[in-house]
Amino acid sequence: MPDAHDHPIVYTALQPGTPVQTSDGFHFATVQAVLVDEKVSVFDGIVVQTAEGTRFVDADQIGSIYTTYVRTTLSAEQAANLPLPDGSTLVDIKPARSMADRLGRMFGRGKR
Repeated sequence: MPDAHDHPIVYTALQPGTPVQTSDGFHFATVQAVLVDEKVSVFDGIVVQTAEGTRFVDADQIGSIYTTYVRTTLSAEQAANLPLPDGSTLVDIKPARSMADRLGRMFGRGKR
């Protein structure tokens, strides 16, 4: 259950290092990267760092995203058996602070 200081955010505002929890609130990982499928411009999931290494959490397994954590729909057993990330069609979402750079590139204003 979120407390008064946690606010829902969109996936593009999610930052690396954010704690990731199972459905019952157990912290099992931290966000390493937010992924989007470029072909359809849709949130694909997150790459997380666990005690066992880097793993992939599919967008369908994300219950909610808050300023201070991500709550998945996974049980502890499911979280322990997450797959390795497959980045064949996926790219990192840039942190929010680079929005001006992305807009500049979109409108032809490169860094000078």
